[in-house]
Amino acid sequence: MNRLLSFFSWPAGYRANSLRTDILAGLTVALVLIPQSMAYAELAGLPPYYGLYASFLPPLVASLFGSSHQLATGPVAVVSLLTSTTLEPLATAGSQQYIAYAILLALLVGVFQFSLGVLRLGLVVNFISHPVVNGFTNAAALIIASSQLPKLFGVYVDKAQHHYETIYRIIKAAGHHTHWPTLFMATLAFTIMYGLKRVSPKIPNVLVAVAITTFLSWALEFEHLTVVDISDISSAETSRAIAKLNHRVTSVTLLSEKRSALIRDLNVKKHAQDTLEEFDANYAIRRITVQIEQYKNQARNYREELRRLLFVGVRQTDGSLKFYPAGETPEKAEGDGRIWRIQISNAPLLTHRLQMTAGGEVVGKIPRGLPALSIPKLDYHIIAHLLPFAVIISLLGFMEAISVAKAMAAKTGQRLDPNRELIGQGLANMCGAVAKSYPTSGSFSRSAVNLQCGAVSSMSSVFTSLTVVVVLLFLTPLFYHLPQSVLAAIIMMAVVGLINVKGFIHAWQAQWHDGAISIITFACTLGFAPHLDRGIVVGVILSILVFLYKSMRPKVVDLSLDVDRAMHDAVASGLEECRYIDVVRFDGPLFFANASYLEDQIRNRRRTKKELKHIIISAGSINDIDASGEEALSLTVDRVRSAGIDISLSGVNRSVMMVLRRTHLIVKIGEDHIYPTIEAAISAIHPLTHSGEEEKNCPLKTVCRISQPLEKMED
Repeated sequence: MNRLLSFFSWPAGYRANSLRTDILAGLTVALVLIPQSMAYAELAGLPPYYGLYASFLPPLVASLFGSSHQLATGPVAVVSLLTSTTLEPLATAGSQQYIAYAILLALLVGVFQFSLGVLRLGLVVNFISHPVVNGFTNAAALIIASSQLPKLFGVYVDKAQHHYETIYRIIKAAGHHTHWPTLFMATLAFTIMYGLKRVSPKIPNVLVAVAITTFLSWALEFEHLTVVDISDISSAETSRAIAKLNHRVTSVTLLSEKRSALIRDLNVKKHAQDTLEEFDANYAIRRITVQIEQYKNQARNYREELRRLLFVGVRQTDGSLKFYPAGETPEKAEGDGRIWRIQISNAPLLTHRLQMTAGGEVVGKIPRGLPALSIPKLDYHIIAHLLPFAVIISLLGFMEAISVAKAMAAKTGQRLDPNRELIGQGLANMCGAVAKSYPTSGSFSRSAVNLQCGAVSSMSSVFTSLTVVVVLLFLTPLFYHLPQSVLAAIIMMAVVGLINVKGFIHAWQAQWHDGAISIITFACTLGFAPHLDRGIVVGVILSILVFLYKSMRPKVVDLSLDVDRAMHDAVASGLEECRYIDVVRFDGPLFFANASYLEDQIRNRRRTKKELKHIIISAGSINDIDASGEEALSLTVDRVRSAGIDISLSGVNRSVMMVLRRTHLIVKIGEDHIYPTIEAAISAIHPLTHSGEEEKNCPLKTVCRISQPLEKMED
């Protein structure tokens, strides 16, 4: 029971002072989690309160079933960004359909992680190498930070096909109109968080920034909204643009519904094997898709046109406001001192209830209470689309979680079980989906806070979840006036820790190809954004290709005696080689992919070393051999001996020796030609090859360096 359910082991050695420490740590983490979770939910394209929904059940379940005592589970930046990029092609961000897909995605992520844990396949995450993760994480940090710029400047733009195009639109919009109070709130939040972090890391700087800016937002009426009829806007151009925008948006909705119906009919026709009708349905779907894209582009242009319009509000005799385009105010009319804009969303604009804003954007109303528990609706066509992305999110999310857990375990001495951690993270996402959560993972920043507060057990995460429950039940009205720009500042401060330039340098120092893979993954992730999965796929493919290349061409070196009386690589150590005996070491398993490579290497040595009499293959590094490798070794023995040169093996691995015996290759080689060590082979072979020869000092018996050191030759 202790092995399956980690919380059964908590009471062992647990004391009252441990409980007090866990309560304090849990509360402290919750103070960081609550504002962070709302910010990350917006990054995922969801209403802010869905971040709170993802913060009360997943941390609790992960702590009960995971193996790490300090890992803080919940919304994180990278997983939130991946959620957004996965769902944006399917539905409009923030819509009910989008929310339903996000919850379904959490369920798929949970099921995949749980399955890997139960099947004890935690090692599958090794397919995503560290250089790939480093390149992706650095690129994701820049994408996340730059995606918050609209909220920072108080501007609104439609996302482009590529992220860098979106950034260009943001810069243009900010140059046209930056909302300075919004920028001030973000700057103040940055200053508070950075200053308190320098003064005392234990102070919940995020919560302090949220409290101060929320109070200022309420006191200064930061959000300044009014609802008007279109007749209150004195601009025929505006009325025409709104009418055209509404027509395009409504057309996109109707065409999308028609396309969905056609797709359902197409699936029926596929089962009925009606080829002609299936062709017609495919053609109709493609035609509607083209129309949808045309209408979307036109709607985007009209939204940009409306967002560029700035208005001046003029107070009328009845106290109402009449709005005129900036610069077109009637003579002797005085404005109210504010710059007004039409609040644009992805939905059609209600002409009798147009929202005009002259302030900054705030979080707004958060529903009080816990979400209703329900199993997400299973749509198998959507599941088929989401599944590849769910796998990527599962692996990356778990890699982040297990990396954090390992870093903390190195300090606490705790033993981690990756498979049980997978089960814990999987159950956290599955249970979270039932409670309206989107995908979650282990957080580095909040786990560090948990560790700094001295959390003894996973009970700290239980108290974190209980604190979020209290907030959802009683305190949600306090967040109404929280500025959206402050949430953007929180995200940008959090992702700074993801930027790790030293990771590129470290990877390059280890192996140049690892550094190259990391840099290419970084560049591809940035270039393909918002399609982040493509950057990861490029990195994984490059890693696998490098692995295959190295497996196909393992290191093959000639050995000579060095000053430590051991055999070393003659070329790398600047040693002379014996003229009559060649000791060849093959570094790697001998299998179908590199079998011919061994033959080529031996053939090259026979061609270049004219006085060669005997070849010794140092087989200690050959830890495995398959049928192709055995066949290649057999052919090599035949060809070497037919050329008048003898061949022997030394240090043969036990498993390799069993293959040689089963295939009877040992008979061809000869039992007397297989030696336990290189030294034994040289002692037996040396007298036979050097009898009557002119070589006075054999490099296999005496240290003989070449006249010009290798370093100088390379220079």
